[in-house]
Amino acid sequence: MSRITGISPWFWRNVNNAAKFFLILIAVVLPACLLMLGCAEKKTQLELIRERGVVHVVTKAGPTAYRHDAEQGEHGLQYELVRLFAAWLGVDLKLRSADSGKESSDLLLSGQADVAAGGLTRTLKPDDPLIYGPGFQWATLQVVYRYGYIRPSALAEITPHRLHLARDTLSREELGRLQFLYPDLVLVLHDDKDNPDLLEMVENGEILYTVAWSDEVAYARISLPDLRVAFDLSAPEPLGWAVRRSPNDDSLIRAVRQFHNHIRNNEQLAGLIEQVYGLADSFDYVEARSFIDSYNDRLPELMPYFMNAGAEFGFDWRLLAAISYQESHWKSSARSPTGVRGLMMLTLQTAKQIGISDRLDPVVSIHGGARYLTSLVDKIPDRVPEPDRTWFALASYNVGFGHLEDARVLTQNNGGEPDSWLEVKKFLPLLSQHKWFSQTKHGYARGHEPVKFVENIRKYYALLMHLTHKDRRMQPRV
Repeated sequence: MSRITGISPWFWRNVNNAAKFFLILIAVVLPACLLMLGCAEKKTQLELIRERGVVHVVTKAGPTAYRHDAEQGEHGLQYELVRLFAAWLGVDLKLRSADSGKESSDLLLSGQADVAAGGLTRTLKPDDPLIYGPGFQWATLQVVYRYGYIRPSALAEITPHRLHLARDTLSREELGRLQFLYPDLVLVLHDDKDNPDLLEMVENGEILYTVAWSDEVAYARISLPDLRVAFDLSAPEPLGWAVRRSPNDDSLIRAVRQFHNHIRNNEQLAGLIEQVYGLADSFDYVEARSFIDSYNDRLPELMPYFMNAGAEFGFDWRLLAAISYQESHWKSSARSPTGVRGLMMLTLQTAKQIGISDRLDPVVSIHGGARYLTSLVDKIPDRVPEPDRTWFALASYNVGFGHLEDARVLTQNNGGEPDSWLEVKKFLPLLSQHKWFSQTKHGYARGHEPVKFVENIRKYYALLMHLTHKDRRMQPRV
């Protein structure tokens, strides 16, 4: 038998040289071609993403994860994270939202999405078709009630009342377990509502008890101050990303893990989480309730002025309104012992600097404050990203640009990042200590005040975003 498999010696002796060459060519080239095709088919998930130049991501729609509206565009913690991930990979981002974890899972398994960013709870099943990355956050399922009502300490104490659940909050297995353990507990499932909807119904007294994740509860309490946590329903669970499991290919999940380590080490993750959730726990009941009362009583008359100024100077009008609430509680005649006056509490020197004469006129004051804030933003170096650029400008609004620069220099000289608000706000309070202000150009300042000033404005801004999103009808046309 010849070494060319399947060709007999008799046949080989009776073919001409051209045919022999052709057969040898097939025998040598065909396996090589098949090998090349096999190699081409073995591109990793990450290679395919980079080759197409786009990463397809699905995330669950919600106020803390992803929201798209006309006023703010795309925003939310998961949106910011996946935007950074796409940039880190060097590809474009194609993002779509899902209404449930099942929809996210289906999109992954069908190949319509590469990554699911949040909205999926990891399982311990060995046959799970998804593989999960590290947790960007940890969250706990909590039973929530309204302040002033009976606080249960266990599920058994909810009976004879009902426990309301939104779609996709608990799996079928978890629901079955609850019904087995607590046969008298009445569970009401709402297929047409999500957790934020039910939390608002608890706040309004429409229902007594619901279940939501701790991150959703913390965020909701910014604008729903009567919400209270009765008890935890689960242990803390990681809220991470998931990808489709692929045999012998961990390239994409490995990239997710590397990205997670990258943003954790450079504190981008901490900054984003603080930006979304860091203000929730700093509201107390009296402060939040007073703000909401002023929102209903005083803001409607002033809102057109804030909106016009925001449109003219390129600011979200709610940021200007938040500054005004911090400065004057939306009182046009406000006056401090040091002589600052009006809705935006401008000093006489600042008013002259920006060319306004009547600080008590609401329109003039609001436009003057917006013009002054613009001048401060323009002084911040272009390399400083948002939202830090805005927080620096607000700190300057309170303490002066020179003192802010002193704090940034101290931050840099002591190994910190001078373009990060999280870093600089640690050094601003030191400007009141001789050891530190003696090293600066502009000297002593009550540096704790701009830190409190910025944090308060951020709280009020977040609260305004909550309230105006819920109450579209009070927003007039500009």
